[in-house]
Formats: sequence, C-alpha cells, structure tokens
Amino acid sequence: MTTNADRTTDAAGAANAAGRPVTEVAVGVLVQPDGRYLLAQRPAGKPYEGYWEFPGGKLEAGETVEHALARELHEELGIEVLASHRWHTLEHDYPHAYVRLYFCKVTQWTGEPHGREGQAFVWQSLPATVAPLLPATIPVLEWLAAE
Repeated sequence: MTTNADRTTDAAGAANAAGRPVTEVAVGVLVQPDGRYLLAQRPAGKPYEGYWEFPGGKLEAGETVEHALARELHEELGIEVLASHRWHTLEHDYPHAYVRLYFCKVTQWTGEPHGREGQAFVWQSLPATVAPLLPATIPVLEWLAAE
C-alpha cells in the first residue's frame, strides 16, 4: 500500500513490480456533514458489474489526481467539486487490472448527485448496508470507521 498524498502522476507507462501496467484512478469519497458517504453501483458491461464502490475514474495522461477527480465526478454525477483533499492511496491487484487508487475526501460540492451514466447510487452510514462491495472499497470503510 502506498500513502504518498502529494504525488502527481502521469497515467502512461507505469508498471508494478510484476510488470503489470498500473491503472491510476482518482476516487471521490463524498462525505456529508452528518457523516453519510456516497456509494455508486458499477454499471452493466463493466468488470464487477453490480458491485458498489466510491465514484471516480482513470487519470488521463498528464492529468493531476485533483483534475481527474473533478472531471470524473462531473461526468458521472453532474456535480462540481469545491473542496477535496487527497486522503489515502491504495494499490489493488484485480484479475482484469492492477490499480493505484487515489482516494480523495470531497467535503464540498455544488449540485445534487445523479447517475449521469445510468448507475445507481446511495448515501450510506457505517456500516454499509449495500452489497456486494468492490474489494478495494472495504479498506476505505475501515478508514472512515477509524476516524
């Protein structure tokens, strides 16, 4: 697991120790003042279809984590990020991809989230009541519980 919160990255050319390409992903942990957080369901046709996760998406070449996060949350949920900060970084080896996930806490945004790509989403409190959870989502819930 990597926890360098100040990393700026180039989405092209990285590989892990085993030589697998690294897919870098900005992930938004939207947290309301009452502590509820937003989970989205992966749409049909994607790996882990139907699993619940925090919303986000891949970094484009030369893009910062913060820019990718703002772009992805606008594309997926129709919101504009006003305040966020990098929180944790986690690497996970899925069968279909090796990912480096930059989890960012999003504490202020404008607009009401809505599934612009047809995905379902739900505001949750700990413990999560939706299932199944994407494997890399589980540590994030543990981090939220530890705060």
